[in-house]
Amino acid sequence: MPTKIIDTLLPTTMVGSYPRPAWYKHQLLGRDIRVAFKEVQHEEAYNDAVATVIRDQEEAGLDIVTDGNMWYDDYVGVIGSFCWYMYERIGGFDPAREPHPSMVNAGPSQGKEILDDWGGVINNGPVSRGPIRLADLYRITAKHTKRPVKVSVGAGPANLAWHVYFKHYKNERELSFALAPIFNAEMKDLVAAGAKYLQFEDLGAWLPLFTNNQDDYKWIREVVEQCCDGVDAKIGWHFCFGNAWGNDILSATYPDGYNTVLPHFFETKGIDQFVLDYANRDMRGVEFLKNLPKDKDIQIGVLDVRTNAIESPEKVAARIRKVIAAVPPERVTLSTDCGMKPLARMVAKMKLRALADGAQIVRKELRGK
Repeated sequence: MPTKIIDTLLPTTMVGSYPRPAWYKHQLLGRDIRVAFKEVQHEEAYNDAVATVIRDQEEAGLDIVTDGNMWYDDYVGVIGSFCWYMYERIGGFDPAREPHPSMVNAGPSQGKEILDDWGGVINNGPVSRGPIRLADLYRITAKHTKRPVKVSVGAGPANLAWHVYFKHYKNERELSFALAPIFNAEMKDLVAAGAKYLQFEDLGAWLPLFTNNQDDYKWIREVVEQCCDGVDAKIGWHFCFGNAWGNDILSATYPDGYNTVLPHFFETKGIDQFVLDYANRDMRGVEFLKNLPKDKDIQIGVLDVRTNAIESPEKVAARIRKVIAAVPPERVTLSTDCGMKPLARMVAKMKLRALADGAQIVRKELRGK
């Protein structure tokens, strides 16, 4: 049976970024947090922002909280800092944003607009571990709550390698293996700081759908295993289904993406949980999760974050029922789909309340059986 973080049936949490409080204007802009936080106002504002978004989650009723990725700057692609935070703190990458490498010489399209806004980066030399400070960020979060904390670790190696112009490493595979020890060290530092629940954010799992090379599944799995090797924590691997300003990036092109991709990673060593976005398709295809290996559990999105429409608890409960028809409730953690940063904060909080209330409806039903 996979490791439990909290002794609650159908525990609730959130995935990805949370809206910044309107007053939190500070940006790291590539600086080490230990440099940026020399400015008293920046350090105080960051601490207050983390405390605020944790309070929102606690008041909404979530069982497991996060820092809402308050360390993401207001970069391109809404959460472009998801990748740029790492590029700026790992040696071997130019600081400039280039057009996306996959869209060079491509004609006009929605995909080109979105990917060029996100951008590409030049790999100009060997990678080296800079001051990423995930353990420092975790310590700040942990002091603001008594509830379990889930820590975001990403963007991971294959994801970072997806947006690169290669001037040192030959290709995505070579760069990803070079990055794996850096992520492994960060994850071990998190555990040493007290973190027990890590969410590995490597969207590189989708890469083979774009390269059409089945061999890519094998090396991506091996890279993730290297990242997780010897890390004594519960580790969930997030397979984000895409959200750019509320626009679905993957579903339209790959509506059965999970069915295609997940089986290649079912046996990934070090991964305890798959973190999946299903609400953006109103749980379509969730019955596929009956194939989940017995030693893995799921954290599953039952809130659609692409819209400001706030689900009713009853709607959330209906989605949960579809999940537990495929996976025993003891192996299910309930969550949002990925990336609430573009939403109004009030909307995000009300959605989280619907998540907690919907979970409570289903818990009562299960206790009544």
